[in-house]
Amino acid sequence: KTTLLGLCAGLDRASSGSVVLNGVVLDALNEDERAHVRNENVGFIFQTFNLLPTLTALENVMIPLELRHDRQAKVKALSLLEKVGLSDRYNHYPAQLSGGEQQRVSIARAFSNNPEILFADEPTGNLDQETGATIERLIFDLNKALGTTLILVTHDPDLAAKTGRTIHMKGGK
Repeated sequence: KTTLLGLCAGLDRASSGSVVLNGVVLDALNEDERAHVRNENVGFIFQTFNLLPTLTALENVMIPLELRHDRQAKVKALSLLEKVGLSDRYNHYPAQLSGGEQQRVSIARAFSNNPEILFADEPTGNLDQETGATIERLIFDLNKALGTTLILVTHDPDLAAKTGRTIHMKGGK
């Protein structure tokens, strides 16, 4: 499931077949071109957060904005951190944040480029039940507010039941 998500988001290359993301055929693109398509169209929430440990929460959220040369990167990143309840933790490094706080930074980063498509790979998988429920609400609330298409991979049937459409994979099919 994670491999399929990586292919759909342009993080990985298909060994055969073709991947089209938002009307763009990804197979023919080099890594820089795929990165550009991702930055223009995609947000990604990873199970393991994937925050850069040497950057603060604010700097982690600013990365996609700075790649777009957004002059309001800091203002937008601070606003997103406020939306996820971390306005008082913006200057902390990932190691100084709890797992739930790190995932909220990851969510703010994922929404920073106003993605048309948000891919979430087991976004509550590394969290306790209470924190997972908070993260779940946050993802669905932001998704609804921003009108993003959400593609969510989960083993949790309760979480899957909250989506508009469920596709099951078994044995890679």
